[in-house]
Amino acid sequence: MNSATAIADSPAAWKDTAAEFSMGLRGRLLSAGDDGYDAARRVWNGMIDRKPRHILCCSGAADVVQAINFARDHGLDLSVRGGGHNVSGNAVTDGGLMIDLSPMRGIRVEPAKKVARVEGGCTWRDFDKEAQAFGLATTGGVIPSTGVAGLTLGGGLGWLMRKHGLSCDNLLSADVVTADGRLIQARADEHADLFWALRGGGGNFGVVTSFEFRLHPVGHVLGGMVAYPLDEARAVLTFLRDFWLSTPDNLTIIPAFVTTPDSAKILAVCVCFSGPLADGEKLLRPLRNFDTPVADSIAAMPYVQLQAMLEPGFPPGLRNYWKSSFLTGLGDEAIEILVAGYHKVPSSFSAIAIEQLGGSLSRVAEEATAFSHRRAACNLLILGMWPDRDGDAAQVGWVRDLWQAMQPHVSGGVYVNYLGQSGDEGADRVRAAYGGNFERLLEVKRKYDSDNVFRLNQNIDPANTESWTCPKQ
Repeated sequence: MNSATAIADSPAAWKDTAAEFSMGLRGRLLSAGDDGYDAARRVWNGMIDRKPRHILCCSGAADVVQAINFARDHGLDLSVRGGGHNVSGNAVTDGGLMIDLSPMRGIRVEPAKKVARVEGGCTWRDFDKEAQAFGLATTGGVIPSTGVAGLTLGGGLGWLMRKHGLSCDNLLSADVVTADGRLIQARADEHADLFWALRGGGGNFGVVTSFEFRLHPVGHVLGGMVAYPLDEARAVLTFLRDFWLSTPDNLTIIPAFVTTPDSAKILAVCVCFSGPLADGEKLLRPLRNFDTPVADSIAAMPYVQLQAMLEPGFPPGLRNYWKSSFLTGLGDEAIEILVAGYHKVPSSFSAIAIEQLGGSLSRVAEEATAFSHRRAACNLLILGMWPDRDGDAAQVGWVRDLWQAMQPHVSGGVYVNYLGQSGDEGADRVRAAYGGNFERLLEVKRKYDSDNVFRLNQNIDPANTESWTCPKQ
């Protein structure tokens, strides 16, 4: 029996061990029954109900170093929470040690250099408010409660991606605590292999305690949505399929099937134009004049207002089950499947989104960052969302059936941040998320985390020896 097992079998000895550990921390170590424990273990997806042995609410990088060393020395599973918004719920471990970065939300913007350094617990709401005080921004998702860390490490789709690239394309450096408890800085000229892997490889390589981003001037944008009845969705999507082929990089379009508060099923075409407002008005006129929209909220607005536009549709605590894939295109048959599928949706909270890609993100070489899905036309996201357990079977079944029906139209690749729990997705889906860069990522994993300390994620197992062919994109 090793010392870790002996301590685990002796509650009194473990209590003394944990107490000794907590004395060396700046942050607070929580256990079941402590005030704040249940709040700290809750994440955005209401389906996740796991109970860590301990939660360390970190105050700085030194706490992260201590936590990794403690978990490794005592054989504890280790999970890492940034914003806690990821649908998979990998931020929370059952019975292990959860590193909670959410208290670490410091931000420093240097407007003259157009850079920002942000700590690992920041959300995009935190980030955007600080950067926009100087008229600056970088690509940062579409829901402001999303964590900066998780979004960036998985690539980082967002409203500004077609103009300014993905979140990871704007990453300049990262402070990382590795599996052996070292705090290092990864950038293009230092630990370059790790810096490459952090831009799309997820949380496989260490805990990022701070990020340095390139910023861009972003003032008011032309944003909002044009909404159409579901019966007109086929015609609208057919129009959009051709319309967005000719749109400039500074326009991003996301059509989404949603249900309004008065239970009407609609297609909401959401837009963000970041450029001269008069140019945007002219560019969007064909969309706004197409057929007979039931609503049109497109207007000039602050970027932070646009970022908050979709948040009411994604409240915390709902049960979430998603399926996603990059699409090869949006043909007539695919459109028909999606429209018919949303007619059958069992929950008014559920949605289907089609994210327009292309633009500047597609002009980056696929091997330049760990995120490799640069050539996909668009991304399909089927979002099952519902309030209680009684809806589990119907809602999960709807998502799976619709995703299966769409398989003839997918590329084979998937955005890692949209993957669900690994036990549901399977090893091939996780590999498909890393695409043609998987083997190189495996080499970096073996170098920085050969013991797979960071395994509660969309995991790249360093012991993997199976050959695999990347799906054709």
